Amino acid sequence: MKSRLLVSIVTFNSAADLPRCLESLRRQTFRNFLVAVWDNASADGTGRVLSERSGELADAVLSGINLGYGAGHNRLLARHESEYVLFLNPDAVLADDCLKRAMAALDAHPECGSLSPKILRLNPPSGDPTVGEAASSDTPILDSTGIFWTANQRHFDRGGGEEDRGQYNRPAYVFGVTGAAAFYRRSCLKDVAYCGEVWDEDFFLYREDADLAWRAAWRGWKCLYDPSARAGHVRRVFPHDRRSAGRTANRHSVKNRFLLRIKNMPLATWLRFFFPITMRDLAVLAYVPFREPSSLPAFWEVAQLLPRFLAKRRTVLGSARVPRREIEDWFHRASGPLNANPSGDD
Repeated sequence: MKSRLLVSIVTFNSAADLPRCLESLRRQTFRNFLVAVWDNASADGTGRVLSERSGELADAVLSGINLGYGAGHNRLLARHESEYVLFLNPDAVLADDCLKRAMAALDAHPECGSLSPKILRLNPPSGDPTVGEAASSDTPILDSTGIFWTANQRHFDRGGGEEDRGQYNRPAYVFGVTGAAAFYRRSCLKDVAYCGEVWDEDFFLYREDADLAWRAAWRGWKCLYDPSARAGHVRRVFPHDRRSAGRTANRHSVKNRFLLRIKNMPLATWLRFFFPITMRDLAVLAYVPFREPSSLPAFWEVAQLLPRFLAKRRTVLGSARVPRREIEDWFHRASGPLNANPSGDD
């Protein structure tokens, strides 16, 4: 019988984080799910961890090469059927009732193709920390309550870095869900796939969750933020500190910033937000040669991928089910009340 939920995990040198992640899955009160792991050529003992916990896994694939984040998830999706999917980072941890609450919320909101739990920041594993452990203070710190955009086309985690004082305790629509713990309806994923790819493998690393959310939004799927479903995440990369990401991630971040818009943004939207977008682009173009020359190949990669992304653009924009202005509204607000078309944030 098909499981209701596939938990898809892609690992890369995740031996320190993975046991805590798998243990949180073992404790779930909702049980109709299977766990599948794709390892991208780890060299730190991740394979040993998977072998030791093989009884908890429906599938564990050890790839000889690093195919990237999206490619790993795509291959697990192709190997396992389910009604829902949770894309889960190995450095994420779920509250015991997270799956139960997320499944109930998605069942109650068929208009939603995805769901974001309330994600709190965790310290790296040491001992047995619990979900909600504050990373830097006595008050839990929020990691994400969904993705939001700014007018200059930067996307952030809503509430990220704020103390959790209940300010995000109401369910809401958000633009999308961060890839650290992303629930999706399988029918939504099939609806937005391009040539069989749910996750765009050309992104390889970074910003692919924003791309998937944008494609789903064009097709009319909504994303639900449900604070009753709770998770934790070890945040190691911060938008204000590019050194925290490393050279490879930074290069893909620069590349994918432009590919996101080539693929998903109509010309009219670019013209509407021309000034903030251009100011940010000029800042990137000035920063990279002098402060981050290791990311210079990103511009050549964009040029190489341009014909392929123009083809993807024709498919994405040509199959849109919602008007352009509905997408543009998300560049002014971070969330909206359920079952409404709001003009402001909550």
